[in-house]
This record gives sequence, C-alpha cells and structure tokens, in this order.
Amino acid sequence: MAQTQRISHAERTEISDAKMLATTVKHIAEHGTASLTLKDIGEQSGYSRGLAGYRFGNKSGLLEFVFRAVAAEWLEALKSATNNKTGEAAISAAIDAHYEYCLETPYHFTAFYTLWFESIGAESPLQKVVTNIHQRRAKDVVEWINAGINDGEISPDINAEEVANFFCAMIVGIVYQWLLSPTETDPIQSLYQDLKRTMRNKLGITKHNEN
Repeated sequence: MAQTQRISHAERTEISDAKMLATTVKHIAEHGTASLTLKDIGEQSGYSRGLAGYRFGNKSGLLEFVFRAVAAEWLEALKSATNNKTGEAAISAAIDAHYEYCLETPYHFTAFYTLWFESIGAESPLQKVVTNIHQRRAKDVVEWINAGINDGEISPDINAEEVANFFCAMIVGIVYQWLLSPTETDPIQSLYQDLKRTMRNKLGITKHNEN
C-alpha cells in the first residue's frame, strides 16, 4: 500500500489561508463587510469557528490580509503586463491589464475596491495600507513617464507627477463607476479606452499603435 505523504504545517497554513481568502472575497463581493464574521469565514471555509480568529486576530486583521493578498495578486499581473515597457506603452499596457484583471476576477476586484473605498474613514486600520499602495502605483507611473522622457518619446516639459496623479485618479473613478453598474461592461470598456487616448494627449504623443 502506498504511503500517504503528509503535508507540513506551513503547507496546511497556506491551504487554509487560501480557502479563507476565497471565502472572504466572495462574501465581501456579494454582501459587503458589515455582516462578515470570523466565525462564519472559518466555518464556511471548512474549518473550526475559531481558526480565522486564531489566524487573523480580529475582523480588521482578516480584512487587511485579504486586501494585501489581492493587491499582491494584482501587482504580479501589472508587472507581467508592463515588463520591459516604458512611457506610453507601459501606461497603455497597465490600463489594459487593469480592465482585464477586473473583468476576469470580478470577486477579487469588487472586494479589493470595496475595502479601498471603505478605508477613507479616518479611523480605518486600512487607510495607511491603501495610501501606501496608491502612492506606490503613482510612483510607478512617474517612473514610466520619466523613462519615456529619457528615451525621447515624451517631452521633458511634461510634469510626470501631475500626470501620474491624474492617471491614478481616473483609474479610481472608473472603478467607482464599475462598482455602481457592475453588469454594464461596454461603457466601462469605453472609459478605459478614453483614458488611453487622454493619457496620450497628456503626454503629448500623437503617433501610436492602436490595439
């Protein structure tokens, strides 16, 4: 008889975290955060009622875990899309990747940005985390623009910080519109395409390749 291979404690923890992540993301996407409890997340994930509490401490700890996990997942998709790209090409690729990620992972998208917007409250424990991620994304855009300036694609007269802040604000605005009308994907896709054209104008680029 073949011997069953035992998995390590670290592997069991990784598996249970993944299950509780999926359960929490689904709950937030379908019901929001108000009704979420650690007890329910543990049980609905197939574990004891106390595991989520033991693992994350409290509800805030669980929500931060979910937010960071989805943020890391999106960051990997963004890095893959913009790898070896600079300037307008990187920005355009980032816009396309954001639309595709939101379209292909609607629960993750909805949960992530639900937590994002709820963090605006002054006492939200997620506020600092969201702020840091927002600043990091703006810094990425600044770096793409500055690389395009160095390559001669973008005019050195362009203020990279101002354009990056505009870009990040527009992305968040599109997300908010999508959350209000999640089934209306065609108008949202148009907004993403409009943003690509607007960014080319902001960067002073007149020649480009349309996808």
